[in-house]
Amino acid sequence: MTFILFFEQLLNGMQFGIMLFLMSAGLTLIFGVMGLINLAHGSFYMIGAFCAALIAGLTGSFWLALLASLIGAAIAGVLIEIIIIRRLYRRDHLDQVLATFALILLLSEGVRWIFGAFPLYLNIPNILNGSIPLFFDIIYSKYRLFIILIGFLIAAGLYLLITKTRLGIRIRAGQNDRQMISALGVDISKLYTIVFAIGAGLAGLAGAMIGAIQSVEVGMGAYFDTSFCGYCNWWNWINKRCLYWFNISRCYRHYRKGIFT
Repeated sequence: MTFILFFEQLLNGMQFGIMLFLMSAGLTLIFGVMGLINLAHGSFYMIGAFCAALIAGLTGSFWLALLASLIGAAIAGVLIEIIIIRRLYRRDHLDQVLATFALILLLSEGVRWIFGAFPLYLNIPNILNGSIPLFFDIIYSKYRLFIILIGFLIAAGLYLLITKTRLGIRIRAGQNDRQMISALGVDISKLYTIVFAIGAGLAGLAGAMIGAIQSVEVGMGAYFDTSFCGYCNWWNWINKRCLYWFNISRCYRHYRKGIFT
């Protein structure tokens, strides 16, 4: 493998990781603050992509489409949180899993009914179309570099939001002791709605940006690996998979030796 190919694949992996980050960051906020298992989080990825495709088709502006994906998914998140999710906070995790899995089916069929079953496509603006030379004769896509840049900017913005603002203080306090901040006068229901809207908006933005590379279609994001993204921890995820396969291989070796016979 040449250095140029290695660096291009490194950038591709970084771009894909940014997409996972945008989805998992919102899901981590939702799970950390609310303790809610939301299997339907990937549906906001789909809603944001379709909102972007709709606005891009009406206005021809890619930038308005990105803004629409963020706002549209956040509004959908607020409505779903108020109407459905709010009733699940005091229920056990099994009820949350069943209810949010039903939401996946409802939202997918609703989008299919409104937009149809055929995939839609987003056009990349001319300023981001094509490739740009970097160094050592490496040529890379402008749009993928744009995704990486946006991801780092959002990561910095989330860091400042969580650590430097009053809302961030309430989010961290709500994660540690919900009853205490509720007793101190913080409207916990409003805080939950804001957190859910932020998470849904980030997922919608990710859907719009990846929709310009692939396609916008019903069911995109529905099978997002929530177990990985909820913890947002690569090392823990890798350890669990390695331990799983290690146990399988060990059982198979014991079986071959006749221990289980």
